[in-house]
Formats: sequence, structure tokens, C-alpha cells
Amino acid sequence: MLDNMIFKQLMKHSFTIPVEVTYPNGKTEKYGNGAPQVKIKVNEKIPVKDLLRNASITLGEAYMDKKIEVSGSLQMLINSAYESANSFLNNNKFKRFLPKQSHSEESSKNDVQSHYDLGNDFYKLWLDKTMTYSCAYFEKPDDSLEEAQMNKVHHILKKLDPKPGSSLLDIGCGWGTLMLTAAREYNMNVVGITLSEEQYNAVKQRIKDEGLEDQAEVLLEDYRELDHLPFDYITSVGMFEHVGEENLGEYFNTISRYLKSNGVALIHGITRQQGGAYNGWINKYIFPGGYVPGLNENLTHIIESGMQVADIEMLRRHYQRTLEMWTDNFHKVLPEVRKMHDDRFIRMWDLYLQACAASFESGNIDVIQYLISKGPSARTLPMTRDYMYKD
Repeated sequence: MLDNMIFKQLMKHSFTIPVEVTYPNGKTEKYGNGAPQVKIKVNEKIPVKDLLRNASITLGEAYMDKKIEVSGSLQMLINSAYESANSFLNNNKFKRFLPKQSHSEESSKNDVQSHYDLGNDFYKLWLDKTMTYSCAYFEKPDDSLEEAQMNKVHHILKKLDPKPGSSLLDIGCGWGTLMLTAAREYNMNVVGITLSEEQYNAVKQRIKDEGLEDQAEVLLEDYRELDHLPFDYITSVGMFEHVGEENLGEYFNTISRYLKSNGVALIHGITRQQGGAYNGWINKYIFPGGYVPGLNENLTHIIESGMQVADIEMLRRHYQRTLEMWTDNFHKVLPEVRKMHDDRFIRMWDLYLQACAASFESGNIDVIQYLISKGPSARTLPMTRDYMYKD
């Protein structure tokens, strides 16, 4: 009885939109003014002690197991919970620190492979043709996802102001679109590194298919173990979220070590303006070992590594739109996904995509591009930002 009362109180204060909740006993309660925008059906009692232990894991698993069902937009519901000051997502009484996580080279490899080695065929179903699994950049309102992803690649490379024949290291190269564009269209000599065997094999084949063997190389190894000469430029997209809080300093020190004097790097990743954070459910089911660093945290590490900041750009709204387009794509190919994965996996992945979109929409997380240089900031770059936007 006490669990039911506490759970009802949580629901009552957790949303900024009108919500209808049907409880296991069949009784329905409406919270907020106006017609319900989202309906929640609680099929089984949710123990409050589990919510107190970790609300994100408890509710995420309940949704995966159909103990909770949602009619309406998951993104709208979760965004509403983030925006509510009294929500269990914001109330310190219901927040818990996670145990310290390992980020040894072996654990990092296992973490990456558990997510990215789900199979290229799975990602091909709902990513665009570029196979780019990071925030796109929408220059125009009607940009397609493929156009926006290529916008992002060029936006990053233009920020570097790269010279033909120069060298580029792409840390966490994904399926190779950025590094191969740099080789093909900017005449750069590129090296990409990844811990995903699926990505490594795909990029290696792309290099061969595009005849770029003299300009491009992909390596399957930890970013900390690279044995190459320093590079003129470094890019790293969606990477530092995986290295762990305790290894962020080493990550930026490694970038500094791999850069030539006055070299330039563009680091693009998910960042919290409010400070670093873990998410229990994301860590358990989607990105093992994940940690979203705070803005001040990253800036401190950049400076302590002997580099300086030349430019910072926030792309939060771009990632919200990217995730919304991924969600639409994912829903369109559900018959094909069901041939690969069960219903629990599908509910898990759908929750992941929509919860992340809601987190960006609410400002709970951001995605930021850090343009940094080894030595005085932007010594080798043009005096104004105009060069970043020229064709």
C-alpha cells in the first residue's frame, strides 16, 4: 500500500504536460490540466526501493519488459519529466551515484564492441547512406539526414582549415565517412582508429573500393597505443563519452601528444553544461562505461594538456533532430529489425533513441564542438570565423 502511495505521488509531480496513468488495480488518474497528451499504463507494481536505488534502470527495464506501456510520444513524456523541477529525474532524493567503472584497454574494447558490433546490417537499416552515427548538421530546414551528415563532415574539416598533403588522425573513425572525405576531397593523408571489428572491416573495404590505399589507413587498436608520427590535424567525433571520467585527462593528453606543434584538433562530443553525469540504464544496456563530461571539466583537461581553445560551438538542437530522424527511420524498418532482434531489444532501442532526443530537447545534455590547438589558440587559423562557412 505504501509503495502504491509513493509511486502515485511520484507520478503526480513528475510531468509538465497532462498525463493519464492507469495503475495495476485498473484505476486511472489524470495529472495536469487539459486532455492527456500521453497515457501510461502500469501493468505491475514498481517497488519504490528499486526506484530509490536507480530510477533510470528501474523504469527503463519496466518499459522493456512491458511492466509499463506508453501511448503517445516517449520523447514528449521524458522531455516533460526533465523539465519538471519536482520530477524523480531532478529530485536529489531519487538520484544515486553509480559504482566506479573500469576503462582499461580491455574493458574499453569490450564496451565498444558490445554496442557497435551489433552488426553493420543492423545500423544500415536506419542510419543514412553515409553510415554516420553521430550528430548531423542541418544547414537548411529541409536537409535530408544524409545531406546533414555530410554537412557535419565538411563543417568539421573546414574548421581545421586543412592544407593539401597534410596528415589527419581520426580517433574513433566509425564507418570512415569523415576520414575518407578528408582523403578524397581535401587531399589529406589520413589514419583512422577504431576498436570495433565491424567498423574496421567496413572501412578497410571502403579504402580498397575507393582506391585510397596510398592516402588512407585504418587501424584496429586502442587510441592510447598508436605508434605513428605526430599529425597536423586530429578529429574525434563521439569518442570522449566512452573513455570514462577517470581517463578524460589521458584522452586530451594523448591528443596533445599526437599533434604537431601548432597543430589543430576538432573534438566533437556529448557534453553536459551542468556538469558530468552517468545514466544507469544507458550504461547497463546501451553504452557500457559511458560518461558524459561537463563543459568545465573538458575545458580544464584541454588547458592542462598544453592546448588552447580556439572556438566552441553548441549543436544541441541538431542532435535532437538527428535522433528524431533516426527514430522515424527505426520505426519504418521494424519488420526487418524483428528478423534480427526480439521485442525486448526493440523496446530498449526505441526508448534509447527517444530518451536521448528528449534529453537534448530539454537541455539536460548538449553536443559541443571544441576547436583546439597545440600552442597559442588558433595561431595558424584565419583571423575570423568566416572561413568555416565558405565553399
